[in-house]
Amino acid sequence: MSTPWDSWDHVLKVDPDKDLVAGETFADVCRTGTDAIEIGGTRGITEEKMQRVIEACSRHDVPLYQEPSNPSVVIDSPALDGYLIPTVFNAGDTFWITGAHKEWVRIENGLDWDRTHTEAYVVLNPDSAVAEYTEADCDQSAEDVASFAAVAEKLFGQEIVYLEYSGTLGDPDVVSAAADALSNATLFYGGGVSEYDDAYLMGRHADVVVVGDLLHEEGVDAVRETVEGVKDAHAESSQVDAAGPDAE
Repeated sequence: MSTPWDSWDHVLKVDPDKDLVAGETFADVCRTGTDAIEIGGTRGITEEKMQRVIEACSRHDVPLYQEPSNPSVVIDSPALDGYLIPTVFNAGDTFWITGAHKEWVRIENGLDWDRTHTEAYVVLNPDSAVAEYTEADCDQSAEDVASFAAVAEKLFGQEIVYLEYSGTLGDPDVVSAAADALSNATLFYGGGVSEYDDAYLMGRHADVVVVGDLLHEEGVDAVRETVEGVKDAHAESSQVDAAGPDAE
C-alpha cells in the first residue's frame, strides 16, 4: 500500500510560534520546492497560531499536514491533507507514548482516521525542548536506535520512523543503522540541517529530511539549498542502485 511520503524527499516544518524572516511570506515558504509542509512545534502552540499558518499555506499547492503537540490544538480543516501524530518511543513520560493519544481520540467530532497517521519518534538530543518535554532517554547507541526502528515497524506497524535530533546535526552512522533495520517504513530525519551539505549527508541515509528552524532563522533561500541537497543525494543513490553492485 503506497503512502504520500513514499515519494517525498524533503519536508519543511513550520513552527506557528515562530516568525518568518523579515520580508518573507508563506507564499515564499510554499515555493521552496519542499515536498510537504508540516505545521507543528513544542512550546507556545495555540489553536489560533495553528489556524493562521494553515490558512496562509492552504492558498498554495503544497501538501499540508498538521503535527499537533497536544490535543487542544488539533485543527479540523479541509485544507489539511492529514495529521501526523508523534508517539515518542524513548519517552520517559508515558503520556507521550499513549497517554496523549488517548486524549486526542476524544476531541470534539473525533479524529478523521482516514487522514490520521502516527510517527514513531526516537528523540536523540538531550538538550532539546522535545527531549525535556517528553523526558526522553537520549542515551541510545546506533544498535539501540536500530532496535527501536525495528520495534516500531515490525511490532507496532508504524509507517514512519522519525529520528529527531532537534537543534543539532545527528550521527550519520545512527541514521544508517536505523535505515538498515527497516524494510517498508519510511525513515524521517530531523535536526540541525542548515545547508546543502547537511541535507546531502542525511539524505544518503534517510528517506525524508525534515528542516524546521532554518526557515525561521535563515529564510527560504537557505531552505531551498537543503531541498537541493537531499534530492541530489537521493538521485545519486538511485543511479548507484541502477548501476548494480559493481558500480563504484
